[in-house]
Amino acid sequence: MHELSMANSMVEAILDTAKKNDAIKINEAVFEVGELTMLNPEQLKFMMDVLREGTIFEDAEIIINMIPVVIECESCGFKGETKMDDNMDHLMSVAKCPECDNTRVHIIQGQECNIKTIKIEREDEDA
Repeated sequence: MHELSMANSMVEAILDTAKKNDAIKINEAVFEVGELTMLNPEQLKFMMDVLREGTIFEDAEIIINMIPVVIECESCGFKGETKMDDNMDHLMSVAKCPECDNTRVHIIQGQECNIKTIKIEREDEDA
């Protein structure tokens, strides 16, 4: 279950960024997760919920946007979204061209795992 290590890295990065920006509270965090990462968004969120307990990140809304797999086929030149081969083991996903069934493709997107945005609150400087 690699969701735990990814969730831990994401929570640490968010808390570090918030600290560097003098945040007193984190209100929202938006993530981009590519389908090829094989990360389960529900498990990822659950792990983040556990890891952020007792922090300024605890009550923030977490939004996970799944990024579809986009490929360019070496054979027919197709460029666009594709689905993963359902007949393959989930630990070794294969992207195939939906036009010609070729597996020799360049992956353009779908491998991302990014923190897109963080919304924070800072202490009122006038107080």
